[in-house]
Amino acid sequence: MTRKLTPKQQKFADEYIKSGNAYQAAIEAGYSRNYAKAQSSKLLENVGIKSYIDERMAEIASKRIMDAKEAVELLTRIARGEEKETVISSTPEGVYESQKEADLKTRISAVKEILKRYPGDDKLVKAQIRKAEADADIAEAKARIMNASTDSTEAKVSEYLDKLDDVLGGDSDGN
Repeated sequence: MTRKLTPKQQKFADEYIKSGNAYQAAIEAGYSRNYAKAQSSKLLENVGIKSYIDERMAEIASKRIMDAKEAVELLTRIARGEEKETVISSTPEGVYESQKEADLKTRISAVKEILKRYPGDDKLVKAQIRKAEADADIAEAKARIMNASTDSTEAKVSEYLDKLDDVLGGDSDGN
């Protein structure tokens, strides 16, 4: 069970999180200058204060990092044209600030990013997967043939062409 911090200790920890300066944090928390000078580093070694600072820092860090759901929500707002960007225009009369939705190219890019995460039953995606699998099969066949060290070069090439034909589903005559 962790010990509850005194209000002064909590104020010190909060000020330390803001500034990173133990001496200044101690003064802001209400400790005397002499105490702050001599004991501020000891306050940081206090188990209760240290664990409080660690917990708060972890909480702050987690709030600053976008998670996957937030990223997809942002992409969705962009794709729908709901997310606006500030545009600054300069004219002879002065500088103007306006809001505009993302252009079509940006919106299409956002949709593509969303679809990468949720491909569904897309024929194009299936074709791309089949092509990638075929490329992998061909690469494996090449590696097996080239690693066979007992054959002559001519035999390796012949075997390679036969295997390649098998993978592609045809024969070496182009039929």
